Amino acid sequence: VIVSSRAAPLLLLPGLLCDSRVFAEQLRHFAGATAVDGFGACDSIPAMARHVLETGPAKMSLLGHSMGARVALEVVRMAPERVERLALVSTGTHTIRPGEAEKRHALLALGREQGADALVSRWLPPMVAPARRSDQALIAPLHLMSVQAGVDTYAAQIAALLKRPEVESLLPQIRCPTLVAVGADDEWSPPEQHRFIASRIPDARLQIIAGSGHMLPAEAPDALNQAIAGWLEMPAGSTITTMGDDE
Repeated sequence: VIVSSRAAPLLLLPGLLCDSRVFAEQLRHFAGATAVDGFGACDSIPAMARHVLETGPAKMSLLGHSMGARVALEVVRMAPERVERLALVSTGTHTIRPGEAEKRHALLALGREQGADALVSRWLPPMVAPARRSDQALIAPLHLMSVQAGVDTYAAQIAALLKRPEVESLLPQIRCPTLVAVGADDEWSPPEQHRFIASRIPDARLQIIAGSGHMLPAEAPDALNQAIAGWLEMPAGSTITTMGDDE
C-alpha cells in the first residue's frame, strides 16, 4: 500500500458501464483512495461533475477513466480550486464524430431487444487489448460489472456522452500537475488522442503503457499504479517536466 504525504485524497471516476470495481487494484494499492461507484442515471456530464463536487473531498487528486475523465475535466471547469492534480486515463476530448451516435444507439437497441448481456458481449471485447480478449480472468469480472450496470444506465450515460460539453478549449487553462495515460493497444481511445491532450495541457506528463487496451486500470494495474504514484508525488503548483512516451 502506498501513502502519499504530499497529495490531496485520491478520487477515482469510472467510465461508461463501470463502477468502483474497475479500480480494484488502485483502491488496493493506494491508501485512502476512494472511487465514485458509478454515475447511474445521471444523463449529463455536468450532472456527473456536480455529483463529484457534492460528494468528493474538499481538495482532491482527481483521476478519471474514459467517460470519467470527461467528468473530471468538467469538475476542473466548475471548481478548479478543488482539484489539486488531475489524471486523464483512456479518454478523448473531441466533440461528436460522424457515426458515433449511430453506433451508440445501435448498441442501445441491441440491449433493449436482447438484454444487457447481449449489449456487453458486443461492446466489451474491443475495449481490451486484442491479445487479452480471451483472458477470462480479465474479461469475466468486467463483463459482470457492466451487465449489472444495466441497459438503463447505458442509455443515460450515452445520452450524457452525446451531449458532452466542448472541452478542448479548457485544456490550455489547466495549471495543476496532470497525468495523461493510455494503453498502447487502446483501439477506442488511441494513443494519438492522448498525445494531443498532453500537448495542449501545460507541462502534462504522458504515459503510454504497453500491452493494454481501453480498460487500462484493470488490464495493466501495476504499470498504471506506478504512473499514478509518480503523479501523486509531483509537487502541487510547480512546473512539471514532460516525460513523453513510455512504450
